[in-house]
Amino acid sequence: MQSCDALLLLRTRDGIESEQQSDWSFGMRNFKYVDAIEEALEKECPMTVSCADIVALYARDGIVMLGGPRIEVRTGRKDSKQSYLTEVDNTITNHNDTMELVLSYRADSVGRVHCVNLLHRLYPTVDPTLDPDHAEYLKRWCPTPDPDPTSVMYSRNDLQTPMILDNNYYKNLQKHKGLLLVDPQLASYPTTSPFVEKMAADNGYFQDQFARAILLLSENNPLTEDEGEIRKDCRYVNGD
Repeated sequence: MQSCDALLLLRTRDGIESEQQSDWSFGMRNFKYVDAIEEALEKECPMTVSCADIVALYARDGIVMLGGPRIEVRTGRKDSKQSYLTEVDNTITNHNDTMELVLSYRADSVGRVHCVNLLHRLYPTVDPTLDPDHAEYLKRWCPTPDPDPTSVMYSRNDLQTPMILDNNYYKNLQKHKGLLLVDPQLASYPTTSPFVEKMAADNGYFQDQFARAILLLSENNPLTEDEGEIRKDCRYVNGD
C-alpha cells in the first residue's frame, strides 16, 4: 500500500499481520512461484535481490506473456519491514465507490470479478444499464443472489480475450458489458468518457498508457537504503 515493497508476500507471524488476511486478497494465490524464484536467487547471489524487485520483474514478464508491452522496470527496491493490513482494508476501492475515488486507484484489462461484487447488477432485478444478453451470461456464472464469499465464483473482465492484455475492456464498456457498478460510469462520466473512447479505438494508445501507469506504480516511493531490507525469505522479515 505504501510502495512496491513485497508487503503482500509476508505471512502473519511475530507481530506482523499479513495483507493476505484481508478480504481484498481473496483469490490471490500461487505465491509459491515467487518463493521458488527467491530461493533460487538466494543460492546464486545471497541477500542481493529484494523480493520487491522479484515482484516488479515478475509483473514485467507477465505483462509480456499476456501480449502487453515490455516495460523497462528499474530495480534497487528494498522490502518492507512492517505490515499495512489496516490500510489495505480502508483504501482499496469497492465496486460501488464514487468515480472520483475509483480514478485514484483502478485499472482493468485481464482478470476476473467475484460474484459477490456483481450481485447488485443482477439481483433482484437486472441493472437497466447492463446489456440484457450479457446479464444472462453473468447469471450463468453467478446463479444465486447469495454466493459463498469463500468459493471460486467469478466472471472475467473480458470474455473475448480474457488472457490477453488489450483494450477490449473499454470496447465492452461501450457495449454496456462492464461488470461492476462503476464500469458504466467510466463510459458516461465527463472526465473519463473521452479516455474510454480513445482506449477503445486504439490498442496502441491503451498499451502506452498502461506501460506509463505501471512505471509510475513501480517507482512510487520505493524503499531504499535503511528504509527497508532484502529479505532472506520473502515470507518473513529478517530476524524472525
